[in-house]
Amino acid sequence: MLPANLIRLAENVNALSREHGLMIATAESCTGGIVAGALTEIAGSSSVLDRGFVTYSNEAKQEMLGVDKALIDTHGAVSEEVARAMADGALEHSNAGLAVSITGIAGPGGATASKPVGLVWFGVARTGQAVRTVREEFGELGRSQVRERAALTALGLLKEAF
Repeated sequence: MLPANLIRLAENVNALSREHGLMIATAESCTGGIVAGALTEIAGSSSVLDRGFVTYSNEAKQEMLGVDKALIDTHGAVSEEVARAMADGALEHSNAGLAVSITGIAGPGGATASKPVGLVWFGVARTGQAVRTVREEFGELGRSQVRERAALTALGLLKEAF
């Protein structure tokens, strides 16, 4: 069951999406579909969510979203550049006018000196506008908490994008 604060935020985003007539797409890596799941927890969400991409592997990011392999090889999957490309790709491969991407290190493993556990990059793309990227470091809260915080942040970024 999803936390109540996540559902409330998803309800707000759904209402704004309907009000503005913008469909949403999600491109999720470390959250594994939590954001799309929260949006679809609300009745009538088919008028809001066009599709959700769960692109956990680098290959999925490339195949489903068109993220350039060289971008991943150069900057890593958890990077501003890949978050931007994922958000752009979600718009390009959907009928949405607004997209959010999430790529990060939920832990407990996978960290490096420059990319600690809890590091998450977000991208928000809206048709006709430059992609906005946001970096968050949630720290070593535990895998579930990092994923939940990332989902909350992604929904908050969608809300701000209207």
